[in-house]
Amino acid sequence: MYKVFVNDIPIILSTKKDLGEKYVSIPLKEVKFKRIIKKIIKGKLFYVNLHHAKKEKLLKHLFKKLPVVTAGGGMVLNTKDEVLFIYRNGRWDLPKGKIEKNESIEAGAIREVEEETGVRDLKITKFLQTTYHVFQRKGRYRLKVTYWYEMRTDYDGELTPEENEGIKKVKWKDMEKAQKALKKSYANIQLLFPEEILPVHSKDGISQM
Repeated sequence: MYKVFVNDIPIILSTKKDLGEKYVSIPLKEVKFKRIIKKIIKGKLFYVNLHHAKKEKLLKHLFKKLPVVTAGGGMVLNTKDEVLFIYRNGRWDLPKGKIEKNESIEAGAIREVEEETGVRDLKITKFLQTTYHVFQRKGRYRLKVTYWYEMRTDYDGELTPEENEGIKKVKWKDMEKAQKALKKSYANIQLLFPEEILPVHSKDGISQM
């Protein structure tokens, strides 16, 4: 099962034809994806299940529906186990960005974190998960596929937000402050955090696999 976010509304990709009576279920191969996106954006649709019998086919068919942008990002922890957040467009987020041509996803993720926050001496400690969300650029819908890594650093220098990318603040936050920040974050970012610190409204009972 996967979640593809349009704003903060998840489109579910699953092998099940029925997720409950509130869900509109459509075969993934047959769906008019852009039509679904527009209905969600207009507030006319909230629960969508796109299904296919074979799990390995879910992403294959999704990637045929929209142009794909590959990105990498980091949940960065310092020596105090504080998490590095950025503030952009009125929301708390984690640093991430588009992978450049001939660049590995791991190298791109580290580069983007460095550029957006000023933090150095980053080391990837483990892969977390992949998130999927739809965005619009130059009038076209695109699918951003972001590969997230846990990173650690002993950097304690100045934090410098990348202002030309619209980043207003960069902050280290302990788990209590992170919990508050997640109330003003994105649903796909919340997927990266332990369930016990998530806002109540984000616990919808459908997990990503």
